[in-house]
Amino acid sequence: MLKEKTISAVLWSGVDIFFRQAFQFIVTIALARMLSPEEFGTIALLYIFTSVASMLVSSGFSAALIQSQKVTYTDECTVFWFNFTMAVICAIGLWQISPWVSEFYGKPELIPLMWVLALNLIISSLSSIHSTLLVKRLSFKGQTKVGVISAVVSGLIAVGLAWLDFGVWALAWQSLAAALITTALLWKINKWRPALVFSLSSFRRLFRFGSFMLMCGLLDVIYNRIYTVLIGKQYGSWELGIYDRAYGTQQLPAGTLTSILSRVAFPVFSMVADNKQQLISGVRQAVKGIMFINIPLMLGVMVTAKSLIPVLFGGQWGASVPLLQILCLAGVLYPLHAINVNVLTAQGHSHLLLRVEVVKKTIGVAIILIASNYGASGIAWSVALLSVLGLFINAHYTKVYLGYGVYHQIKDCLPQFTVASVMAVILYGIGSVLTWSSPWLLLTQVFMGALIYFVGCMFFCVKAFQDMRLLLTEQLSRKAKC
Repeated sequence: MLKEKTISAVLWSGVDIFFRQAFQFIVTIALARMLSPEEFGTIALLYIFTSVASMLVSSGFSAALIQSQKVTYTDECTVFWFNFTMAVICAIGLWQISPWVSEFYGKPELIPLMWVLALNLIISSLSSIHSTLLVKRLSFKGQTKVGVISAVVSGLIAVGLAWLDFGVWALAWQSLAAALITTALLWKINKWRPALVFSLSSFRRLFRFGSFMLMCGLLDVIYNRIYTVLIGKQYGSWELGIYDRAYGTQQLPAGTLTSILSRVAFPVFSMVADNKQQLISGVRQAVKGIMFINIPLMLGVMVTAKSLIPVLFGGQWGASVPLLQILCLAGVLYPLHAINVNVLTAQGHSHLLLRVEVVKKTIGVAIILIASNYGASGIAWSVALLSVLGLFINAHYTKVYLGYGVYHQIKDCLPQFTVASVMAVILYGIGSVLTWSSPWLLLTQVFMGALIYFVGCMFFCVKAFQDMRLLLTEQLSRKAKC
């Protein structure tokens, strides 16, 4: 029963995130051809402030509700009202500091932009509990519909505004429209409604776990978004826009897969946290399955970047190519980070996770601060280095509690990595030899890459490929019987 629910959750979560991210990426392509790197960089200057505020609004309560297997209606109402109150407080805080932020970057337009983005916090907080409860139940079908509708409507609004020369405001109104649509639809599909109830005992009990998740989240946000401050302040909005485009392109495959994994792995791992053997089995399957997909995607994007960026975004984004190639090296390991973190969280060890994050982020911020002296490429290389170091740190407690550390995780990924590396070398050779135009070269590389990888996995009997094929066969057989 759990296996079927997990497969269904993975499929629906995958459909949700894939179609939502895919459509958003299509919108981004359109916007990138109508807006300049500087306009993208301008709104990126605010990411660290809005991301920190969002983390404060959640305060780890969503994770606490998912991890706990005994949640009451009073607990849910308590979390709802806390999230809403914190959203109002944080929005007011952002409105208050907006003049300082504008002065810091020397951009007056940041004041009204921050007002709009701060309003998103309040709107999104009204549906956070609805989304959390759906995740806890592994009910992703409704969220898929919500995500796709929200992405399509808000994306069309953004493209229309950009076409009408609204500039950076097209991106701001896209964000606000997405928040409004998502909240309205989640209230429609999830019939949960809050009562005027707030329990201090519920708050204290959930916050014992959630507080550690809050601190971990804040450290993660600051680490992941500090580049916006360093690049934006030292090198300007254009350079930040170029880096952010490379980061966003890398995040389409790596971030999408990691999001699917995290949404499903945490609640599933939480359900079997008391059964060590079942948990180990699930973790190993997750590692082999997700890396079977992620490794060739990341290496493929890396070696096709020179043709990919011009085809998607236009020649004005050419400076993103080397940054994207470096960031893809970091993206290869992203799903492993997510798996190790979710294992520790699902077992209730949020205090240990905080220790891990403090060590990791302290090292990370120090390296990024040094690397920022070498421009955006220096920051990109520091991210790649920290991805490798972070894996050893993240996997430490997975080895302690499950006996499944870095060595075994890499061993499980080695067959698919070997085949994908051969694929990448061949694709690089194709790109170096052929002098075709970028669109035709990209299509050729994509087709040849997929062919080489799947034939190679089949020829060398890669276990992850066999498992994936068996799973697909079982699902098709079950649907045929139905």
